[in-house]
Amino acid sequence: MRFSPSFLQDIRDRIPIADIVGRRVTFDRKKSNQSKGDYWACCPFHGEKSPSFHCENAKGRYHCFGCGVSGDHFRFLTELDGLSFPEAVERLADEAGVAMPAFDPQMAEREKKKASLYEVMELASQFFQQQLQSPDGAKARAYLRDRGLSPAVQNEFGMGYAPSSRSALKEYLGSKNIDKDQIEACGLVVFGPDIAVSYDRFRDRIMFPILDARSRCIAFGGRALSADVPAKYLNSPETELFSKSNVLYNYAKARQAVEREGSLVVAEGYMDVIAMAAAGFHNAVAPLGTALTEMQLELAWRVGGEPVLCFDGDEAGMRAANRSIDTALAGLKPGRSLRFALLPEGQDPDDLISDAGPEAFREVLDSARPLADMLWVRETGGRTFDTPERRAELERNIFAVLSRIGEENVKRHYQQDMRERLQAFFGSGPNNGNRRSDTPRDGNRTGTARGRGDGSQKRLAVSESLMNSSVVKKRTNLPALRETALVVTAINHPLIGQSNFDDLAALAIEHPVLKAVHSAVLDFFAICGEGETAPSIDAIIAFVSQQGLAPQLEMLFAQVRHNRIWQAMAEAAYEDALDGWEQAFVLHQRSHALHSELKEAERAFNELGDERSFDRLVILKRELANEEGTEALIEGFGKSSGRPQQGF
Repeated sequence: MRFSPSFLQDIRDRIPIADIVGRRVTFDRKKSNQSKGDYWACCPFHGEKSPSFHCENAKGRYHCFGCGVSGDHFRFLTELDGLSFPEAVERLADEAGVAMPAFDPQMAEREKKKASLYEVMELASQFFQQQLQSPDGAKARAYLRDRGLSPAVQNEFGMGYAPSSRSALKEYLGSKNIDKDQIEACGLVVFGPDIAVSYDRFRDRIMFPILDARSRCIAFGGRALSADVPAKYLNSPETELFSKSNVLYNYAKARQAVEREGSLVVAEGYMDVIAMAAAGFHNAVAPLGTALTEMQLELAWRVGGEPVLCFDGDEAGMRAANRSIDTALAGLKPGRSLRFALLPEGQDPDDLISDAGPEAFREVLDSARPLADMLWVRETGGRTFDTPERRAELERNIFAVLSRIGEENVKRHYQQDMRERLQAFFGSGPNNGNRRSDTPRDGNRTGTARGRGDGSQKRLAVSESLMNSSVVKKRTNLPALRETALVVTAINHPLIGQSNFDDLAALAIEHPVLKAVHSAVLDFFAICGEGETAPSIDAIIAFVSQQGLAPQLEMLFAQVRHNRIWQAMAEAAYEDALDGWEQAFVLHQRSHALHSELKEAERAFNELGDERSFDRLVILKRELANEEGTEALIEGFGKSSGRPQQGF
């Protein structure tokens, strides 16, 4: 190891991680606690409006609860600024006043050589750009003009032209005192033991510089202008600087644009990326002539949790989409997936934008389908399931694919999702055995297994009793009533929220609407702190509304009113509201513990599928039902509010 752990830790100890992160983000003053070295900000790795990115000086770590990125001082610089690890160490060591350890001579020589190669590539890029503007580049300029690529776009992407001469670039670099070995190491010439004189690799081609995450030129792509060449598109070979499976075209610029324009878009080729940029879509990248690799997907996920893969609307595009599904499965995590935008058949992004305008392309992106939908379409499309054996084969194939998902929680949710789709596909109507899937299904999962009938209804690997049980019933779109009542009580009775802040903060809430309001309420009480006088209800409502949550807040109040949870309303006496809040909080904690057990039981049933694990599911569901029906029987409850009855 080049750097010892003690050396790296010495650097971490001398520089608070907030100093490093704070140069690239603006910390949220409301959520951050500067005195404790605890900071929150909007994540610099993916676009977001509310802070979910956290760094803590005491631990020397950062973590985003939105996209899942995490790391230390060095990783922040390597992932966000594109530095190599040694470069990040050297920068921070200099800042911390820590002497760098002696370099390995061989390593030092290699890095020196690598640095010189970047200079060679930059010179080559400048040469190609100059040639595009020369008389020899007239044909290339005409082609770009016909494709609708303005000089501004050409300049933005550093486009150039490689002359048809066999030695124009080689001679130019030689005039700049670049030696033969460097030119060969950059992959700019074709050479070998059976080639007497090396010659330029790129000839009579429009040139596209390929940049790394730090916007340094590491390779080229060339588009042939002549129709009689073997390869229409030609990329640089693998070099010390360039490994095509680890690079996305336009990555550095697209990463910066994502915050303004939304999710990263992964197109099929660099001409697609350039056409999209010309139409105002600057957040696009592309692999380099190969199928999307695991490393390229990892790069895309670093920018945002759900990149959109955009494929041409033909058979080749669908094959590419299907390959991407298989590549992505192992890397899926909570909050990290893919969406798929499929263009009209026979069109690529340039065609669609030219024919129908940027808005048509925007509609395609906005209607992108989730990975689960694409997986279902792939496994069912164009096939007939008219026998039990074919239906069993479909189920077997789907769950074999899902077994590739590495993250257990994500795998469990996919398994449940596919069971619901299978149930809807085969579980309702007497003729479903002959159903043929010719078109994508939009998640219509309302079918249920309906008794035995003629025997054809029971077509799932799980028992009919399980399918009819509450274990698999769909839940309402509203948040859990008890959790809503707890948050609304804290709003309508600010003293309860203020004096029970820790318990309020400890609520485990998953529903996105309630979670957002809950977070805003916590922010309000955190700002107010503890005082002798509780804040007013109007002040809390105004604060939450300023976060853009007024409609969500009204929905929660309506839910409480509709269910007549009067103890949560402002009209309830403080004593009754407090009694109700405390009892509901205890029930919430017990229910949350049972739900955790239920998740583990569901996981066990998904893996084993035996009667024992199913019995455990049934018992836990019964306990949850009893828990949710429990009432707080408090003597005299409601008297303070003039409501002498029991129950919360």
